[in-house]
Formats: sequence, C-alpha cells, structure tokens
Amino acid sequence: MATALIIDYGMGNLHSVRRAFEECGAEVLISDDPKDIRKATHIVLPGVGAFHDGMTSLVQSGWCEAVRRESEKEGIPVLGICLGMQLLAEKGHEGRETEGLGLVPGTVEKLIPVSSMTRIPHVGWNEIYRTRENPLFEGIPDGTDFYFVHSYRFVPERQEDAIAMTPYCGEFASAVMHHNVFGVQFHPEKSQKYGFQVIKNFLALN
Repeated sequence: MATALIIDYGMGNLHSVRRAFEECGAEVLISDDPKDIRKATHIVLPGVGAFHDGMTSLVQSGWCEAVRRESEKEGIPVLGICLGMQLLAEKGHEGRETEGLGLVPGTVEKLIPVSSMTRIPHVGWNEIYRTRENPLFEGIPDGTDFYFVHSYRFVPERQEDAIAMTPYCGEFASAVMHHNVFGVQFHPEKSQKYGFQVIKNFLALN
C-alpha cells in the first residue's frame, strides 16, 4: 500500500485532501515534521495562499531541504496541488520575487485578463487538455472539467514540462511534470470522479 505524506506547513485545510487520498486506497500521514518524510512512498504538497508566505513557511520548518533530497536523490514521486504546484517552480512573483523549491524549471506569474469579462481569481470548473501522454491523466478523457481557485499561473521554462493546458486568460499550464515531480493547478480532491482518478494514477507511480 502506498503511504502518502501530506506536508503540513500551515497553508490551508488538509483534511479534504486526506480524505480523498484515503478513499483512493492510500495510507495517509499528515505531518509538520520533515523527519517523517522517510516514511513516505509518495509526497503531497497541497496549499492555498500566497507564494512568498508558502515558501517562508517551508524554509522555516525545514521542509525545503527534505523535499528536495527525497525527490531528487531518492526519486520519490511528488505531487503539488494548487499553491503546492506553484511552489515547485524556481521563482514566484506574487508581491515580491521569491525563490521556490526549484523542482520544475519555471516561474509563477499573475493571470492577466484578456477582456473586461475575465474574472480574477479564476474560480470554478474548467477543462484540461493534455499536451502529451503522461501517467497522471491515464484513463481521463481530454476536455474533462476540474475545479480551480487561483490568481497566478505556472509558466514552465520547458514546453514539454506542461502536460495539460486550460483555456483561461488565453491559456495556462494546468498540470506539469518533470521527472518524478508533478503539479496540478486544480484541486483533485474537489473534482469528483476524475479528480480521484488523478490521485489514483499518482499513487500508482513508483
């Protein structure tokens, strides 16, 4: 059985994420202690809020070094959700320039409205379209709706790291993949059947 470690760094309610992973068959550990990372077969970085606040909390709590070590040296699969996806980037530009985890080359920038009808933040259901085959969206039809709440977007340095795009403010990368590190801008735990399929696909990685 997969053991999913959900990182508790004080940025958001983790219980809906926990319930979703448990329903998908994982043993779940929510922890604020980086030493617990060695118990994990899969690492989950959720979160809502500002990039700078999230990184400050990860640095101060000692999670940055632990996540980088386990993902880069040990090859443990990592999934960033919403703010967690953005924190995988090299830099964020929310309020001030802030260094990210650097696990997926790219930056985080504000969504720019394309018309007066475009609302920021982007809240609600929207489609995702795969840009290439990848294990995270196995068995999920192209154009499936997922649930989003965000004002910033991940801009990958390498086009091939964007594995799904969503039409809003032009378009943005709604999912990224770099080696064993994955990020989704949407909330799989709030996205019903296919959100749970994303979680199951992630847990199947080893």
